[in-house]
Formats: sequence, C-alpha cells, structure tokens
Amino acid sequence: MKKLKIAFHWQILIGMAIGVLWGMIAVKLDWVSFTLDYIKPWGTIFINLLKLIAMPLIIVSLINGIGQLKDISQLSRIGFKTIGFYLLTTVIAISLGLMIVNISRPGDYFPKEKAVEFEQKFAENVKQKEVSANEVKEESPLQFLIDIVPDNIIGAMSNNTSMLKVIFFALLFGVAMISLPEKKTLHVARFFDNLNHIVLKIIDIIMKMAPLGVFALIAGLIVEITGDDPDDTWSLFVSLGLYSLTVILGLLLMIFIVYPLFIHFFTRIKTGKFFKAISPVQLLAFSTSSSAATLPLTMETAEEKLGISEEISSFVLPLGATINMDGTSLYQAVAAIFLAQVYGMDLGLGGQLTIILTATLASIGSAAVPGAGMVMLIIVLTSVGIPTEGIALIFAVDRPLDMIRTAVNVTGDTTITSIIATSEKKIDLEIANS
Repeated sequence: MKKLKIAFHWQILIGMAIGVLWGMIAVKLDWVSFTLDYIKPWGTIFINLLKLIAMPLIIVSLINGIGQLKDISQLSRIGFKTIGFYLLTTVIAISLGLMIVNISRPGDYFPKEKAVEFEQKFAENVKQKEVSANEVKEESPLQFLIDIVPDNIIGAMSNNTSMLKVIFFALLFGVAMISLPEKKTLHVARFFDNLNHIVLKIIDIIMKMAPLGVFALIAGLIVEITGDDPDDTWSLFVSLGLYSLTVILGLLLMIFIVYPLFIHFFTRIKTGKFFKAISPVQLLAFSTSSSAATLPLTMETAEEKLGISEEISSFVLPLGATINMDGTSLYQAVAAIFLAQVYGMDLGLGGQLTIILTATLASIGSAAVPGAGMVMLIIVLTSVGIPTEGIALIFAVDRPLDMIRTAVNVTGDTTITSIIATSEKKIDLEIANS
C-alpha cells in the first residue's frame, strides 16, 4: 500500500492552523501558563536550530559560490546588479506604502484618548527601542561602513545580527580564492564544496521539525497577544484595524502585483510555478518573523525548486537576507505617516522624500531578526520630527504585521535571485517550470 505523503507547504499550513486553534482553546480554557511553559519552548527550539545553521550556511555557501565563479569581473557584475535591483524594489515598496497611507489616512480616525492609553501601556518598550535608536543616531554617517568590516571574525560569527560582517569576510575569502591559481586552491575549494553538502543535510534534518515548530510558535503568539483578557485584545485590534489593513494592503500589493511583474518581465519563469515553489518559504518566514532563520529553506528552494545555480543563490540570497527589507521599508513608511496623522502633522513632499531616503538606508542596516524594524522606525520618525513616543500606539499589532512583512522580504529576495540567475543564464527553466 502506497504511503500518503503530505506536501511540505501543507504540513506547515496544518501546523499553523492547529497552532491558532490551540491558542484560542488555551485562552478559553485558561491553559495560558501550560502553553507558554510546555508548548512555546518547542517553537523556540526550532528558531534556535534555524539560527544555529544560518551563520555556517552563509559562510560556506558564499565561499563555495564565489569559488565557482571564473574571475573577479564576474563577481563585481553580479554584485552591482544584485544591489541595484534590491535598492529598486525597496524604493518601490516605500513609495507604494506612502501612496496607500496618504489615501486611506488611518491616523485621522485614531481616538486621542486611546493614544494616551497606549503610550502609558507600552512606555517601557518605547524607552528600550529609543535607547537602541539613539545609539545608532549618535554614530558617524559612515558607521555602516565600519560595521561591515569585522575586527574579530570569530566574534562576528557568534552574533546573528552581525551578518554583514560575516558576509564581508566570506566575500574577501572568496575573492582571494579566485585570484589565486586554481592548483593552489583546489583542495580548499573541494573542502568547502563538501562542507556545503553537510550543511544542506543538516538543514534537511532541521526542517523535518518545521510543522511542530510552526505549531508551537503560532500557539504561543496567540496566547501572548491575547493574555488573560480577550476583550482587551479585541478593542486594541479594532482601534488599529485601519492602520493594519493599510500596511497589509501594501504588503499584498508587493507580493501579488510588484513581484509578479518583475518575474514576468525579467525572467522566463511562470508566475504560478514561482509562487508554488516558494510557498513553503513564505509560510516559514510568516511563522518565524526572521529572514535569517528562513534563509536555509530559501536557498534550498531556489536551487531545487527553481533551478537556480548554487553560485548565484549562495551569493544573492544571503546578501538579500541582510540588506533587502522591502516589507519592513513599506511598513516604516506607513507607520511614519500614520503617526504623523495621529499627531496632526503635515509632512509635505519634502518630509515624505526624507522618509523614502531614510527608510531605504535603514533597511540596509536592519538586522534580519524579529522586531529589528521597530528600532529602525525610530530613526525614520526622528528624521522627520515625529515624536518617537508614537510607536507605543503600534506596538500592539507589530508582531502580526512583522510576520507578514517578513514573508514579503523573502519573496523579494527570491524574486531578485531569479532575475539575476536569468540574466547570468544560471537557471534551469525545466526545473523552474516543471
């Protein structure tokens, strides 16, 4: 008798559905403590496993990918195209967010008494984010260049927020490899190629836990948001509903309009096949709220389901997980204008152009981990004079929106990777369209 095999994306969807159901039952039957003590930890373990392999994956895959290139000119050509497309989609995302929020104007409907209540409720969280943002603001304008170059590669590898430093080292190592005669680097190249296969096998083992991890993450999230008083959460979501819908609309337009247009005009992949292939990646990104944690599956999907060569995926995707934050940038634009509307501020064209520039630069420095966008948002707010205390108003709905914008981020990464692979003729269309 043939064994029934459920597709991976369906396994994740089932895990999410059971997680939502469990969370609702847990709140209703007062199983909150049990869920947080015995269910949520499995989600944390899953996230830790993904973070565990993210750094080795970036180092090994980048060095292995660059080692397969013929010369430095090929590397620089791919690099310029990659960064150019990433910046283009980021600017489009921010502009789209500004257009939608200026039309819907959700801040005009926000009750002033509720604003005061939220400021008091989330005051401590705001203070923490302000401290982090102030540390960034007080730095030199060229601090982002300093941050790219590590003074200790072992220290950089021990921190998942230091991915740019690790990428810099891997690029430097890879460039040195392809600059030397092949006979001198043959054994090193073979070592990293074999190591890459081992890392990918570890990813396969970790991903078998994905349905359980997603279930635990969603169940824990539902319980944490709702707490012991579902009515409090209900009123909170209702009052911020229009703002949330504005952000979600912008994010959905990126996924279902902007990226499909890029796929249609710049690649030969069928749009339906593309989204079917990356659906597990989107679902995992939604569950983990982390582009870095999703990176192992993103790379595996790009190579096995979209037919993208390893040398392209191993360079473009790790870079995208670090500097390409389309969903986060769109959210920052909407949030900034929303708070300006709440405070009765008219930013005008100049202020909104400042938001585009600041949000674009902030997205490059934003860590690929949950909640990092909130710190960057304070920098965006400060650039146009919006009171930073205002982020207390949107803390309540930030996590669900963070989940959606992370799904947008990984979709953007995979879209640009497909474009670069197509332009370099490093894609197997039979695999992509099968």
